[in-house]
Amino acid sequence: MIPLLIAALLSVGDPQKTEWTVDGVVREGLVCAPAKTGDGAPPLVFGFHGHGGSMQNAARSFGLHEIWPEAVVVYLQGLPTPGQLTDPEGKKAGWQKAPGDQNDRDLKLFDAVLAAMKDKYKVDPTRIYCTGHSNGAGFTYLLWANRPDVFAAIAPSAAAGARPLKDTKPCPTLHLAGEKDPLVKFDVQMRAVALIRAYNGCEEQGKDWDKGCTLYPSSKDAPVVVFVHPGGHQYPAEGPALIVKFFKEHARKP
Repeated sequence: MIPLLIAALLSVGDPQKTEWTVDGVVREGLVCAPAKTGDGAPPLVFGFHGHGGSMQNAARSFGLHEIWPEAVVVYLQGLPTPGQLTDPEGKKAGWQKAPGDQNDRDLKLFDAVLAAMKDKYKVDPTRIYCTGHSNGAGFTYLLWANRPDVFAAIAPSAAAGARPLKDTKPCPTLHLAGEKDPLVKFDVQMRAVALIRAYNGCEEQGKDWDKGCTLYPSSKDAPVVVFVHPGGHQYPAEGPALIVKFFKEHARKP
């Protein structure tokens, strides 16, 4: 009776712990199935926690599955990783920083989970998205740079941009940044965003998109939105709603 009671308490759309074995290592994630039926196949959203974070923390703070119940949302769990700004001994969970780092374990994890979600949920291949905070945002940019034909849009928070850009393709980007960020300095983030705007063929002059947000239209169907909040390195409370709004505006051309 207890397993049945637990199953009854867990509704469709609640985060369900799931495991995948990648290169002999068991990896974990929280998968949220669609709680509502939308038009056509469901979109797919990946969310990556920051260094020292967890999939549970990402599910709570991002809450994308609650804001977009028609989507499949996956919050993956990182492994102990040396931090670029903190934790040089690598005692805390994080994500690889560059191609080839950590034997590409996290790129391989992404590929495995993407294949699994396509198989199980028959997700819309033109509506696959990615977001993350801090180290997770850096990994979001890394995924864009190394998986150029996957994403309809990305939304990194508190990261220093994508490197290199030359081998990927323009992609709609929402970048979230705190004016007082003590770890990833605001001016560093803005320089990185300027490079992304140039790569995406964006106009120099921006316009209002939402509160605190500036939209830079693109000649390559890859606009950039910059959301600036007055805080530091924390994940902004306004972030999830803005991210879902941005993702809903973009689908990748087949």
